[in-house]
Amino acid sequence: MKTKTDFINKIHLIISACIVVPIAFVYGFNPGLSFDMSLETIDEHNFYKAIMGLYLGFSALWILGVFKNQYLKTAVITNLIFMLGLGFGRIISILMDGIPTSGYVFGTVAELFLGFYGLWVLKRLAEDKCV
Repeated sequence: MKTKTDFINKIHLIISACIVVPIAFVYGFNPGLSFDMSLETIDEHNFYKAIMGLYLGFSALWILGVFKNQYLKTAVITNLIFMLGLGFGRIISILMDGIPTSGYVFGTVAELFLGFYGLWVLKRLAEDKCV
């Protein structure tokens, strides 16, 4: 990142990838390690490995946006949709199912923060015509 503006516009993508990549591998290979769940069927294992692939694919796009400016806008848009989708999904769960463990509560706050930060960056990019 060459400038302060670059840092401001891209830091959330780096943070997101640094969080999402390890979580992807936990989902794909050992979801019981961090989450209170036990996968019983091949279909359940297949589902979580597909989620792993989705998380890794989005993370790759976000990192691409950090290094290649022509992908920055796409990276920001997908990141904010990803994070706000997760965050608002968790809010629905909190309202309907109750308060989860502290890790999930923190995750909800972090996802909403990163999503709204991405929305702010997207607005900056449009105003500055940076991308």
